[in-house]
Formats: sequence, C-alpha cells, structure tokens
Amino acid sequence: MDSALSHLTDRIRAAAADRTPLAIRAGGSKAFYGNAMDATAVLDPRPYRGIVDYAPTELVVTVRSGTPLAELEAALDARGQMLPFEPPYFGGEYKTKPPHVGGELQTAGDDNAEPTIGGAVAAGLAGPRRASFGPTYGGVRDFVLGASLLDGRGQVLRFGGTVMKNVAGYDVARLLPGSLGVLGVLLDLSIKVLPKPVAEATLRFSMSHEEALHRMNEWAGQPLPVSATMWASELLYVRLSGARAAVDAASARLTAAHGGESIDAEGAAALWRGVRDHRHLFFAPDDLAQRPLWRLSLPSTAEPLQLAGTQLIEWGGALRWLRSEAAPHTIRAQAAALGGHATLFRGGSSDLRSAGVFTPLPAPLAAIHKRLKAEFDPAGIFNRGRMYPEF
Repeated sequence: MDSALSHLTDRIRAAAADRTPLAIRAGGSKAFYGNAMDATAVLDPRPYRGIVDYAPTELVVTVRSGTPLAELEAALDARGQMLPFEPPYFGGEYKTKPPHVGGELQTAGDDNAEPTIGGAVAAGLAGPRRASFGPTYGGVRDFVLGASLLDGRGQVLRFGGTVMKNVAGYDVARLLPGSLGVLGVLLDLSIKVLPKPVAEATLRFSMSHEEALHRMNEWAGQPLPVSATMWASELLYVRLSGARAAVDAASARLTAAHGGESIDAEGAAALWRGVRDHRHLFFAPDDLAQRPLWRLSLPSTAEPLQLAGTQLIEWGGALRWLRSEAAPHTIRAQAAALGGHATLFRGGSSDLRSAGVFTPLPAPLAAIHKRLKAEFDPAGIFNRGRMYPEF
C-alpha cells in the first residue's frame, strides 16, 4: 500500500475506534464554506497527490485528491485542455485599493491557501463556465467519471470508471461532488476534460437588472457561443468561446443589436478570474458581518429578487449572489417561491449562522442523507456537522 494512503488509513481506523471526530482539510481555501464542524483533529490528504494517468486523446485524467489544482490545470493547459467546470480557487488577501481592470474594481494579492482537486470536487462549486453553451455545460458532478473513497472503516471503495456510460443503481461517483467530506476522504478521481476554446471574446453592456435577466435568457435560446455571463452594478458582461468565426460573428451581432463594447483579452481574463475566485469588488469581505453573502440557486427565468441588498448575477440568471441583511427565513422563502434555494455562503454573525447555512432538508430527504452517512461513516468521524448539524 502507498505510504500516504497507509497513513490516512491508520489515522481513520484509530479515529473510528476512539470515535474521534476528524476535520478533512487540505489547502483550506474553502474552510469558510458550510457549518462549523465538531472536530478535534485535522486529517490532511495532501500527501496523497500526483497525476495517475492522463490520456489527452481520450479526454480523461485520473488524479489523486491531494494534487494542487494549479498543478493539474498546468498539465492540462500544456496539452491545450481544461477542466470544463472552471473550479474556483478562493483564498488570498484583499487589498484596500485594488486596481481597475476591465472597467470593474478587482482585487489582487497572493493566495495563502493552495486548493486541491479533491477539495474542489468535495465542495462541488463551479465557476462562470457552469451554464455555458455546448459541451462545456455542466457542474462538477457532470464531469466526474469515477472516484475512490476511503470510508469510515478505513476501506477503499471504488465507484464508476473512466468513460461516460449508463449506470444501474446508485451512482456514487456523482454523489461525492458537493458532499463536503462528510462521507469519507476522496482518493483518486477520474475526470472528463475538454479542449480549450480556440477563441474567446468578452463584451460589456450597460443595462438594468431586469433587462439583463431578459437578455441572458433570450441569448441562451439562440445559437450563440456564450460561455459565461455576469451582471453587477448596471453592467452585463458576456463571454463568447469557440471557433474564431463563431465568436467574431456573435460579437458583431450582439454589439450591433445592443451597443456593447469589447473588453481587451487581459482585462477579460482578469475579470472572469475575479468572478470565479471572488476577487471582484462585490465579494470584498469588509462588511460581511453586516451584509452576509448569500448564494441563491434559481431557475434562470426566475423573476428579479424583491429583497434589499446588492446582487451579482451569473449563469444566465440561475446563480444570484446577494449581499443582504434580510432575515434567513425571508431570503429562503423568496428563493423557494421562485423555485430554488438559498445558502448562506460566507460571513454573517454566529447567531445568524447558528440556524444553518444550508436550506433545511425535507424529512424524507434528510432521512436518506442520514442513512448514507451511517453507511459510509458509521462512527460519525468525518466533518461532523459541516453540512447539517445532525450528521
């Protein structure tokens, strides 16, 4: 057995025997996400790292969970490929006077936390490309083909494979993305990758919240190579990706019809990194105690929010970030009425977070979660309480 895997296995078996709760923590770039955990020790999976197999012609990479995200993306970039779900990095320090980039205030600063691919999959968070046109459409779980997991008994469990196929029964490989480590320690991940687009262009339009939602949904129904959208502060940004002819034609069509302007490549790259990694000024943490950051997942066609606060909208209207002092039940009630749900993503007082950062589950669904937790982690040692207080 690999020494790094042997070490993890020994730690888990000892913790299970003593019922010692463990916090699975690698780079810590997403430590803010989720509820406070009941844990007395940290289990660091980063020694279990490295690219196991990469077949560029098959568009599949198998990688160990402790591998730095930057290392994996550099290997893919060298072959002109990418992770389709554009995972966020987060981390880093905000500067008091961030530079202007692409017409929007951005933040710079060095990252203190080194995100890993295991953490990216466990968090299940996707970047601006999540609601894109064509084959890149989809979230993290849509591109995880297979996974292995170290469960609460110290057993290695393997699910899925390295190809897309129909699955009979419970598709556990798709269950693990977004599970926040409550079921076990991710080990090996087989992920579908895609070629990077040949050409990209970013356009900026001046328009209201209501008009932006209308245009994003209108353009989503047309043959336009849209790979990202973002609205904030009365400005709508649209990224187009694909063949050069398709990008140029779409750019000309949209600017002629709606008066948009093109953003230079360097400024556009910084803009989308800022949105992906929450370095855009909208996400600056200086007032999180006063105006917590909420993440609302809604149908893209949902009506504009009737809530006090400021917004940044992504994914064609399906992801709405809200900075608001409104009560959690008020925000969640409106999200539910619009066909979605709301998560207290970052910040807020301890009293505010004590109600739970995730939308409460209906009783039948909560029962399924508890049964899965008990099956994979019978001693209840992994990330206890991070997703829901009761498991």
